[in-house]
Amino acid sequence: MENEQPQFRQFTYHGDGTELFKIYIVNWLLTILTLGLYYPWAKASILKYNYQHTEFDGSNFTFHGTGKEMFRGFIKVVAVIGILYGALISAQLSGNTTVTLVVIIVFYIILLFLVPIALHGSMRYRSSRSSWRGIHFGYRGDRGTLTKQFLKDAFLTIITLGIYTSWFINNLRTYIIGNIRFGNITFQYTGNGSDFFWLNLKGRMLTGLSFGIYFFWYQMELFEYFIENVYAEQDGKALPIRSTAKGGDFFVLTLVNGLMLIFSLGLAFPWVQARNFRFFMSNIWVQGDFDGNSLVQTEAEYRDASGDDMVDMLDLDLM
Repeated sequence: MENEQPQFRQFTYHGDGTELFKIYIVNWLLTILTLGLYYPWAKASILKYNYQHTEFDGSNFTFHGTGKEMFRGFIKVVAVIGILYGALISAQLSGNTTVTLVVIIVFYIILLFLVPIALHGSMRYRSSRSSWRGIHFGYRGDRGTLTKQFLKDAFLTIITLGIYTSWFINNLRTYIIGNIRFGNITFQYTGNGSDFFWLNLKGRMLTGLSFGIYFFWYQMELFEYFIENVYAEQDGKALPIRSTAKGGDFFVLTLVNGLMLIFSLGLAFPWVQARNFRFFMSNIWVQGDFDGNSLVQTEAEYRDASGDDMVDMLDLDLM
């Protein structure tokens, strides 16, 4: 009896730069006219479009979040960030060096605490409001546990002058991805700090020695590392995730995107975004006997978008 060939399923993005451009134009105009208050609705419209145009195994994803939900979180985040920056500016205007130094220290300590809180809230909201075939994602992490781990790793990163960053990033991914659920599918991340440290060291050294040429292969290796160290499991069956991206593909993508942005004076951003999504989705494959028909809803809804808005405000890109 012949061995069965492994099954592979690919993600596909069908978004169009022209359609995205129309959405962005409306969003930019309304955000300007409302002095920024329209931002949550603008963000929700982009997310809805990109989800609806991302397909897996014949079905598209859905984002259920709304501008109203995000606006509530947006107001909370603006208030918190406003108070922090207000205190910082007031201290600097006081002219008192001691007071300014104390406020700056407190400012960064509070920001350090806000990062894991924001990540936790963002994961709960974004996963809960994301679905495929009516089945919602979920995040079961504990805010206190994540905060303790984050602060410990941040401290080790600081006292090692950044050397511990590779372990910091991988520990964070291990915890967060390990707490993501999709119906009866669980996830785990198997990357480790040591491998990631050497991967980065090699990539940066070869990028320098090649006068930047190796940078695109370095980006390919990072993408491959993060993707292929994520494993899904459904009813005891492993569903490894694979990357098919090549260094040359990254080179062409970056070169063309750069030229588009330069010659359009930035107006080609929606087309660049569509190209990026299409590239990354087309290079992610799920291997194994995935059964979309046996998925069972297990996650509850969560509508507080404060964490998701704070992630944007703090410009976090840790995940």
